[in-house]
Amino acid sequence: MRSTTKPRRHLAVLALSLTTAVTLAGCASSSGSHASQPRTSKAASVPAPKGVVTEQFAESALSAYEKTNNKANDLASKARTMQARELLRKVEGGQLNEQSQADYAQWKTWSAKEKRDYGTPFFYTNRQYLLPRAGTATWFAVLGKSSSSDKNEALMIFDRVDGAYKMVASVYAESTPIPEVAVDRNGLATAIDPSRRVGALAPAGLAVAFEDLFETGGKHSGAQLASTRPAKESIGFYKDRNDNNGGKATTEFAYADPAHPKVYALKLKNGGVLAVFPTAHTVTRSLKGAYASTYEIDPSKAEAVYNPLSRDTIIDEQQGQALAVLTPSGKPQVIAREYRLVDSR
Repeated sequence: MRSTTKPRRHLAVLALSLTTAVTLAGCASSSGSHASQPRTSKAASVPAPKGVVTEQFAESALSAYEKTNNKANDLASKARTMQARELLRKVEGGQLNEQSQADYAQWKTWSAKEKRDYGTPFFYTNRQYLLPRAGTATWFAVLGKSSSSDKNEALMIFDRVDGAYKMVASVYAESTPIPEVAVDRNGLATAIDPSRRVGALAPAGLAVAFEDLFETGGKHSGAQLASTRPAKESIGFYKDRNDNNGGKATTEFAYADPAHPKVYALKLKNGGVLAVFPTAHTVTRSLKGAYASTYEIDPSKAEAVYNPLSRDTIIDEQQGQALAVLTPSGKPQVIAREYRLVDSR
């Protein structure tokens, strides 16, 4: 029931869109104690260090993810999105699954072409497995390309979730290629502590700085970031935030806690660090006081999935993941980012 006796006109405000398991049996354990060997004149050879998993296990994990994701998408294409969501949770977790669940929730609002494209079977090519040494991380990374996408290379992260390895992050490079990750003579990558400062910031501090670009245009911590394409586009959303409000409403971005806060970082061949970090914000659109009694904001189709009612304030939550390069000298570079609308209230 409406709160005013006057007829209310509806203000259509365009929503800001930023969308641009395998069991642990195959894990390689760290080397344990060894039986005493007879003394010789030569020092006993030191066994080569092992990765957190074997390359064969990493390959099987990615292939299992590929197969299950395709099956889930096929279920969604048959209007069985609830089953698709449950199935995908078996091989996917973290911030990535937060976004996938949003895709399935909004499936009914998509065009026939969007559904068809999303449901097209895919497979990963040009796979490169980046395995930290056992005992230094619980996770591993994969570089690869998707056959169903014209996007660039993606960095994917698998981590332990509910006793199994699941893909928890996947970020595609945008205009800047992903730099080469360092591997040692045993072919192992080096996991970096995300709380360790690398130049201006630690990987764990990237989200706050990046969200400042949306919130203030980079007047505060965002000023520590390099002016990459994703950074410029984010500042553009701040500058243009009120363009579609017709002068009757305001739009504000605000930092939000990522649903899954873990940050992943790898040493680069050039001495820098490559970081996959979760990031999130809210977008609040509110009618100005003079219009609150005579207008309402109509939600978009995607927003209406979560709340179909017209109202004087709409608060959207967008969960994202991003890719950044940090160097001891110079500003951190956010080279890719991707968001999904996960709630609207």
